[in-house]
Amino acid sequence: MNKIIFEKIRFINITLKDLPKILKTNGLFLFPSAPGLASIKKQINYYNSLKRADYVFFDSSFFVLLLRVFKNIKCHRFSGYTFFKFFLKYLSTKKNTSIFLIDPKIKFSNNNNKLIKNIGLKSKNINNYIAPIYNPNNLKDLKLLKLLKKNSPKIILINIGGGTQEVLGLYLKKNLKFKCKIICTGAAISFFTKDQVPINDFIDKNYIGWLVRFLRNPITFGSRLIYAFKLIKIVINGKVKNVSY
Repeated sequence: MNKIIFEKIRFINITLKDLPKILKTNGLFLFPSAPGLASIKKQINYYNSLKRADYVFFDSSFFVLLLRVFKNIKCHRFSGYTFFKFFLKYLSTKKNTSIFLIDPKIKFSNNNNKLIKNIGLKSKNINNYIAPIYNPNNLKDLKLLKLLKKNSPKIILINIGGGTQEVLGLYLKKNLKFKCKIICTGAAISFFTKDQVPINDFIDKNYIGWLVRFLRNPITFGSRLIYAFKLIKIVINGKVKNVSY
């Protein structure tokens, strides 16, 4: 287990066997996509959230490939899907823990709530919040802060879109006084509720999740894929350092 520091973002280079140790700690957990990383020169608040996170995972297979090709650095891809599959097993052993889910829509909220209940968590320990449409350049949510301070959950699970959820995660980290895990996995939970196109182990292991999502919604994901190619130049020109953990 080691860190790869790319443009001052501290990525954690781990395999699945390292995850139980990490989940014993608190902090901000982020899984940036290739389009997200391609935006770090323009989206300052997003970039700051990556730099100030406690754990940044190699979710993007494209980014891992670029580091290998242009920087001769080999990293272990650790997708949001892989994390969330293990995370559900972890939660099933922590049935008395409290979790607060931040969701984009009531439909997703209901399905997410059902999934968490089905693994054994008690209803009294599960709370949900439907997020408004945030402006990542000026993100504030006093109502959410009030609810979180009242509930003091052990885990905050943010299931909204990339580019915004990371900024929200840092906002919460800075404004909450109690210790907890703030996990930004976006659509990962929807792979298991089937609100998003289903992903399985084969698709994830072979790095074709992007293709499945593109075929399901080519207009939305096509533009994201095109934007991700901006990451090539950023990696070529970027500063990278391999640090022992």
